[in-house]
Amino acid sequence: MTAIISTRSSVRFPIRLPITIHTKDSQEFYAETADISSGGVLFRTTKPMDIGTLIEFRIVLPAHVLGTDTDVLVNCSGRVVRCDAVEGKNAVGAVIDEYAFERVLSHAV
Repeated sequence: MTAIISTRSSVRFPIRLPITIHTKDSQEFYAETADISSGGVLFRTTKPMDIGTLIEFRIVLPAHVLGTDTDVLVNCSGRVVRCDAVEGKNAVGAVIDEYAFERVLSHAV
């Protein structure tokens, strides 16, 4: 019997949310999360990304998912650690190096 050891230190939550990605060279594009944790995010996009690319992105976590009165905006910065072609899109894994929470008073961001 072979033991499988997981190197992930955070629980991942499968949730589909729209996000806007900004790169350090001023590119902007849209994506959708596949899962998210406190340490990273997996998102799907039509744009391939190089490993090591520094990114910034914002995610609005819906109040009904969090059990809060308002949506919560999370501003994140991180870096791409993998990019795999999957079903005509790119599955991009990114480590979240820094994040900050903000309350969102309405659904518009």
